Amino acid sequence: MNIQPVPARVIQKIVLAALEEDNPRGDLTGNTLIPVHTTATAAVIAREPGICAGLDTFITAMKLTDPALELIPALADGDSFAPGDTLITVSGPARSLLAGERVGLNLLQRLSGIATATAAYVAAAQGTGARIVDTRKTTPGLRVLERYAVRCGGGFNHRDNLSEAVMAKDNHLALLGTGSTLTNALRKARAALGHTVHFEVEIDSLDQLDAVLAAGVDTIMLDNFTLADLAIGVRRIAGAALVEASGNVKLETVASIAATGVDVISSGALTHSVRALDLGLDIRMEAN
Repeated sequence: MNIQPVPARVIQKIVLAALEEDNPRGDLTGNTLIPVHTTATAAVIAREPGICAGLDTFITAMKLTDPALELIPALADGDSFAPGDTLITVSGPARSLLAGERVGLNLLQRLSGIATATAAYVAAAQGTGARIVDTRKTTPGLRVLERYAVRCGGGFNHRDNLSEAVMAKDNHLALLGTGSTLTNALRKARAALGHTVHFEVEIDSLDQLDAVLAAGVDTIMLDNFTLADLAIGVRRIAGAALVEASGNVKLETVASIAATGVDVISSGALTHSVRALDLGLDIRMEAN
């Protein structure tokens, strides 16, 4: 699977902050109980099925804790796994292995949970042509990793940040007026943008559609529309802009939403309320 990776320097920065939070002055328990020369081998084992994401974060957590630790991935990000499967093994100084365990597992579990949830949404929409995308409802500081996990699950990313694209939402439109006044405001804004900038407008009623459509924007988001109104919106837009559906997007509803003919389905649930997967680190002491 060809997945755009996260640069190593970005992963390192995030993981360093996590390690400093979890291990500011050394692991008191490990340093007290485990003899300094003890070595061990451990494996990350799946307790449930899922999609792998975040192996580089686990490796980075271990290597930043101790470069002497050796890691051998058994899978690649984007691969599926079953209960009992090994994702990665790590061996070396036991104190170091224990000190890096929690940060590495926390990231691997959360990112794999996001990838797994995304894959379920993608499967539900399969055959419709609708893309499953994330939103900016991400964990502060972890957006780049969480969006990578969405890609590992077969999904796509929305704009990464406020600087990347124009996206006029309901609170923006409330300040711009209605009808021709809104159309003119959007056209003026469009004319001031560079030719590579994407322009999206969110509406929450079909009554707003004509004014936004007349402005010639790139994407129109239909927010919290009924299935019937989504289908009407797709027909009225008729290819003049991409159509995005958002609001009330759940695994139980995504197939019906996709069937209306929308181009994009965005869901904050992929990142803001996902459950971390159950992955465990099984450790054994090596014979000396």
